[in-house]
Amino acid sequence: MYADSHCHLSFPELHGRIDAIRAAMAAAHVDRALVICTTLEEFDTVHALALRYDNFWASAGVHPDNEGVREPSVDDLLALAARPRVVAIGETGLDYYRLGERTVADMAWQRDRFRVHIRAARASGKPLVIHTRSASADTLAILREEGGDAAGGVFHCFTETADVARAALEMGFYISFSGIVTFRSADDLRAVARLVPDDRLLIETDSPYLAPVPHRGKVNDPSLVPHVAARLAAERGVSVEHVAAVTSANFARLFGLPPRMEGWYDEVKVSL
Repeated sequence: MYADSHCHLSFPELHGRIDAIRAAMAAAHVDRALVICTTLEEFDTVHALALRYDNFWASAGVHPDNEGVREPSVDDLLALAARPRVVAIGETGLDYYRLGERTVADMAWQRDRFRVHIRAARASGKPLVIHTRSASADTLAILREEGGDAAGGVFHCFTETADVARAALEMGFYISFSGIVTFRSADDLRAVARLVPDDRLLIETDSPYLAPVPHRGKVNDPSLVPHVAARLAAERGVSVEHVAAVTSANFARLFGLPPRMEGWYDEVKVSL
């Protein structure tokens, strides 16, 4: 059994074919997924998926890249986090990759938004889903300043250095790897993947993006997360069954879920 710890099933590439995706997940032994929210405007669509399907859960948050959207307050996020099947705050964090003509100083709005999410996570007791790109020093600094270790969570789609991974692990965070770990150019990332302890390891698709080899360049979905597990298993010198078991257990522990989805495959067969 596999768990996809980060996917965007509300995005248009995937939302219109949920039944087919669930059938593919069943065939691939992927029995659960966390559907990630990236704007407050999107939340109702994300949440509806978690309410309709008992192997999906939802997060509540505003992605750091999103501009021109409703800005969340701590109270906004707390209200959403209190709804059924909402198990995380985010995706949140910092992203300086697309600065353009702006400077890091100009991104104060991102840092303020990130602090709001951390405070909401601490108040709600829900873990953070962290996005960081070209901003790891500030991401770690703000987590320390705001007591993010008290909330915990996961650094999703990890692409940073071993030093950043160690810092995140020291604060109690999990590290999640996506299809990027299967890419030919990802030797440095695979080295990081070898150092993450079993009890802090997660896998994800970040679908519809970043389809793993041998599906690179295609639309990604949660049924492809076993390819991520297989590459991690090869790098870590263990069986893919071992990676599936530990990452599924970690998914359940981090997000406060039962350890297995008993009977889910039969339910999918009946619904189809």
